[in-house]
Amino acid sequence: MDAVGIVAEYNPFHAGHALHIRETRRMLGDCAVVAVMSGNFVQRGDCAVLDKWTRARAALEGGADLVLELPTVWAVSSAESFARGAVEILAATGVVTRMSFGSECGDVEKLRQVADCLDSPKYRTGLRRFLDEGLPFAACRQAAVEKLLGEDLARLLSHPNNNLGVEYIRALNALNSPIKPVAVLRAGAGHDGGDHPAYPSASFLRERMLAGALPADNPASLRSGERGALSRLRAMEPEDFAALPDSGEGLDARLYQAVRGGRTLEEVYALAKTKRYAHARIRRMALWGALGLRASDRPEHPPYLRVLGAGGRGRALLREMKDRAALPIVTKPAHGKGFPLLELEARCTDFYELCRREPGGCGAEWTHSPVMV
Repeated sequence: MDAVGIVAEYNPFHAGHALHIRETRRMLGDCAVVAVMSGNFVQRGDCAVLDKWTRARAALEGGADLVLELPTVWAVSSAESFARGAVEILAATGVVTRMSFGSECGDVEKLRQVADCLDSPKYRTGLRRFLDEGLPFAACRQAAVEKLLGEDLARLLSHPNNNLGVEYIRALNALNSPIKPVAVLRAGAGHDGGDHPAYPSASFLRERMLAGALPADNPASLRSGERGALSRLRAMEPEDFAALPDSGEGLDARLYQAVRGGRTLEEVYALAKTKRYAHARIRRMALWGALGLRASDRPEHPPYLRVLGAGGRGRALLREMKDRAALPIVTKPAHGKGFPLLELEARCTDFYELCRREPGGCGAEWTHSPVMV
């Protein structure tokens, strides 16, 4: 069966995501869609507004056929690590031959040029010169690419979905994967944009859900678990902050001091922020600390394929994957026992339950079977 992979957070699943799936099928034919979706925590350093099983169901009802989980240690990571973990999962299925992603430019060949540039020795040399000036990494990265490829191609990196598309291509190249990338032009409100008559942004929908203006089944936000998060962060020692991912350039010490002075998470972020450190990087580090995670908890490669949900065509894909997948397939909660990473995921889910409007108990990871539609 011809299968295409999509990486997403679906936080929440909305009309723009359904359009992406439809456009992918229009471009590639009536293929099966395998979505690798972030679990209960997302790249912006926050809870997903709805739990992963609810979002998996929405994805299946919106056109996906099989939903696999991107574990928290990759889901709450820089674009490079996020993409690498997700692409490795798609490649390990043994059935995905193409990968579709939304981008602001919709031109996979331009994104491929940028990806190749970022992996070149000339880029690394140029990047170091800009970093030595103390500028933010993203600005240094774009400036180094501009020197090599010109302003137009470098400007692609100023858009978040283009940036992720570049990282997906780099990950495919690093794995020497035969999976072919396909770019779909994004429609509607931009990343972190507002309302739109047909395709409002995910951030707009999240805020509406949390405010009670849109129906949502017990939504979650890190704001709801703020005191628990701060309690964990205040219990950390300087060496614990140094053990977090992306903690270099003195950010670990700065975050430690910010935690000592901040009374809310927003205050912590503001106290740690400088022009050198991206806000999202600070949020992710704080969330890793609040979850009790360390950089060493992220294995070199994903150890399993975790099924969050499947439709009829997805179940047929799973039968193919039994013979072709490069990793064990976890379809029942009991099958996850013995995987250290899944045991860690269960701990993260227990914390997530405290961040919901109506807090839940422990053990949800071991009681939820995959969603079948």
